[in-house]
Amino acid sequence: MRIASIHTYPVKGCYRVDHDRAEVQPWGLRDDRRWLIVDAATGRAVTQREQAALTQLRPRVTAGALVVGPPGFPELVVTEPAAEEFVEVSLFGFTGRAAAAGTVADAWLSDALGAKVRLVWLDDPTRRPVEPGYGQPTDRVSFADGYPLLLANSASLAALNDLIAESGSDEGPLPMTRFRPNVVIKDAPAWIEDTWLGERIRIGEITFRVPKPCDRCVVTATDQETGERGREPLRTLARHRNIEQGLRFSVNLIPDSTGTIAVGDAVTPL
Repeated sequence: MRIASIHTYPVKGCYRVDHDRAEVQPWGLRDDRRWLIVDAATGRAVTQREQAALTQLRPRVTAGALVVGPPGFPELVVTEPAAEEFVEVSLFGFTGRAAAAGTVADAWLSDALGAKVRLVWLDDPTRRPVEPGYGQPTDRVSFADGYPLLLANSASLAALNDLIAESGSDEGPLPMTRFRPNVVIKDAPAWIEDTWLGERIRIGEITFRVPKPCDRCVVTATDQETGERGREPLRTLARHRNIEQGLRFSVNLIPDSTGTIAVGDAVTPL
């Protein structure tokens, strides 16, 4: 088993960045989901669950700055805030502060999304703990849903696409981008990741805990290129992967150490 691809999402909910290699930090891959768009009035996180238009925002990180360039808009360039103004934000049970990116970024994103929003930066990535009950007290996560990394298996996607085809749906085959993983593996049996729950795996030279499967939501039914929504894969997951009231696909990871992973690295259960 080996890494097939590596991905980060600099702004939560927005388009991916593909990598040949990536630095593993305690709270996730470097530059992964350190930026967050929030409702201007409430500070509540804005994700693809509410705003499929986030798929059209294409961010990248260069030398301490965030650059975002959707079609039809001049690029937005934001340097990492000096953490002088803070915004109280809420995300999946977490409430805490993040540094405000500034009025220029807020206005640009509000125009792009057609809603009053603000952009914030997680200036201190040790601020947010992982989902309670599945990690150690010192485990931390950026603005990802609940855990530092998400791993998906290309063979499991192939098996899921077979099930979608067998159902008669005309929505498949679906690409892996629907599931927004950080790490995709290849040369593994379908669903082998299910057997890793509660155990450890090694990727390259780094050991990761596998605390919990990922229960999927409407984001997976959103075309990451167009923002259009359908019924798959949720309909097929509900029929074949509904486990303990969760529609499961992929697994979460927590790193035990830091370092670098690269496409082609071996993946070994421990």
